[in-house]
Order: sequence, then C-alpha cells, then structure tokens
Amino acid sequence: MRAVLQLLRTPPSSNTSLVSTSPISILPTSRFLSHISSQPSLVSVPNSHLNTTIPFLSKTSTSRSTTSVPFFDRKTRGGATMAPPGSVNKTEEEWMAILSPEQFRILRQKGTEYPGTGEYDKFFEDGIYNCAGCGTPLYKSTTKFNSGCGWPAFYEGFPGAIHRSPDPDGRRVEITCAACGGHLGHVFKGEGFPTPTDERHCVNSISIKFVSAS
Repeated sequence: MRAVLQLLRTPPSSNTSLVSTSPISILPTSRFLSHISSQPSLVSVPNSHLNTTIPFLSKTSTSRSTTSVPFFDRKTRGGATMAPPGSVNKTEEEWMAILSPEQFRILRQKGTEYPGTGEYDKFFEDGIYNCAGCGTPLYKSTTKFNSGCGWPAFYEGFPGAIHRSPDPDGRRVEITCAACGGHLGHVFKGEGFPTPTDERHCVNSISIKFVSAS
C-alpha cells in the first residue's frame, strides 16, 4: 500500500507523458481536397459517414479520346444506312493500306476493269451493293438490269449516294461514291433501255461489294 501511494505521488517524467502539449496542425478540409485533386494520380478518398468513396481525377487525365465512328447515320428509302457526302477522308497511303492493288487502281486512280470479267456482271441476287472502299450503300439489287454492256448496270442509286461530274473531255459523266470519292464508272442517259429513269449506271464490279438480303 505504501508503495502504491509513493507511486501516485511521483510526478510523471517527460518520457512518460501521455498528453502532448504541442499544438496539432490540422489541414483545413478545403485545402486538403484542393491538394488531393492536384495530384497526378487517381485518388479515392473514403467517406466513412456516407459509406462511399469520392473520386478525384487529375487535371492531366480529364481529356476524352474520340474515335471516328462509323459514318453511316442516315436512312435510305430501302432501309439501309449511308454516309453523309464527303465524310470519308483518307490519304492515298491509307487507301493503299486497306485496298487491293486492283481496287486502288480503279477506285482511287479511276481505272476500268475489262468488260465481261467483273464478278457482278451477270449477278442478280437480292441485296444491296455497297462501296468497296468505304462501305456506303450505293445501289439496291432491284435497280440492277442486264444491259449487255459487259459491266454491272443500275438505273438509279440511293438518293445522295452517287456523285456525278463531267469528264474533262465533256464526253461522259463520271459517277463516284459521294462519301469517299471512290470511282465507280460512268452514267449514260437516253439509250432506250426500258427502265424508269432511262439511265445506265455502268459500274466496275471491283468498285462495289454485294451484301445479301438473306
């Protein structure tokens, strides 16, 4: 008992102090949040009262990457989708990387395949013909007819899908894909074919790609 009283009378040494008398530096909440949000990494600050976390993104990570989207965003009368005119822009090097040499020669250099050799010359299945370069729908199979010219023939394309421009010599009218500018062939009018438009779109098979309706 005496030993216990002696212990209680003994003042605590500096080494056994239980309470610090030095001031405690507390960072204000607004400064803490500002400090955290300026850090270059993603930080999650737990909030125990709300049982959730508060994410902070660094200033350098707020940019949003964009991806070119497929460009088919307009409906045609046949239910297919098509690209806005001039919406597909690629360099010649980019076209060379995605097209075969023969596709590049015809689509980008305005070449012509030999008559009677094309895949779709005598082809009459139900579906849609897209541009072989960019995939834009160009023709419905119901507009295709046998002209006997040696190339696929159509009497009309999807509205707005085909661009027309006179050849430099003024003798023919070139037709190209309105979306990417790929060369399709030429259009002729007044030849007397029994079609609703009396037109013949003379198209290179290699410039188009058939997609079956089934």
